[in-house]
Amino acid sequence: MSEIFEGAAVRRQRDRAAARVGRVLPVLDELADRLLDRLDDVTVRFAAALDFGGRGSVAAKLRARGMAVVSADVSPALAALAGGVAVAADPECLPFGAGAFDLIVAHLSLHWVNDLPGALIQLRRSLRPNGLFLATMPVLGTLAGLRAALLAAEEGLTGAVSPRVSPYPDLRDCAGLLQRAGFLLPVADVEEIELLYANPLDLLHELRDAGEANAVLGRSRVIPPRALFPAALAALPMRDGRHVATLRMAVMTGWAPANQGP
Repeated sequence: MSEIFEGAAVRRQRDRAAARVGRVLPVLDELADRLLDRLDDVTVRFAAALDFGGRGSVAAKLRARGMAVVSADVSPALAALAGGVAVAADPECLPFGAGAFDLIVAHLSLHWVNDLPGALIQLRRSLRPNGLFLATMPVLGTLAGLRAALLAAEEGLTGAVSPRVSPYPDLRDCAGLLQRAGFLLPVADVEEIELLYANPLDLLHELRDAGEANAVLGRSRVIPPRALFPAALAALPMRDGRHVATLRMAVMTGWAPANQGP
């Protein structure tokens, strides 16, 4: 399996974000609410939940619904923000036993995983029979304006380009990934959220504060030209005098089989 992301960089960025993520918590909270609304559509009541990578925006909401919650993240500091039981864990090597939870929520936390099919299999194994998996993930089209602006500005300034925005899966692949991992009744739909900025530099600050800076393994390690980011940010789409960044968020649901296999 070829690696796309540098795991050490992902961990470093999320460790640093632990002190700053409060600045973007209102956005993470709103997006988490959109995901957890799916719980109102099922009659099952869940007792033991895993909050994977929720950055403090999921665990309290699950506890308010009467669940015992374990929070996990590749960054121990981010996991601890959720309060309660916190575990440092890599989704490609989960430390939980089979059937440890009847609900797993992975909120905007799996898009930097190199072996996503393998991680989904491990998450499914951590569910009890008939357990529910809920996840959100940025998909193709997310930050498309920023990606295009950065490529155009860098090529114009240097004659070359390097990856500066993470690659995202296509929405059409998400349900297939769940099915491939052994989930039943896999569903993936999309919510498109537009974020508006009077100062486009705030977009980069918010990505950093959320632990979402560039961790692509093939990224350039050379200091970029000073004019790169101002030129790219100035080229972002505009609406009502403000710069627009788009998040296309896949909302994914799948059920563990009644007879969980390996």
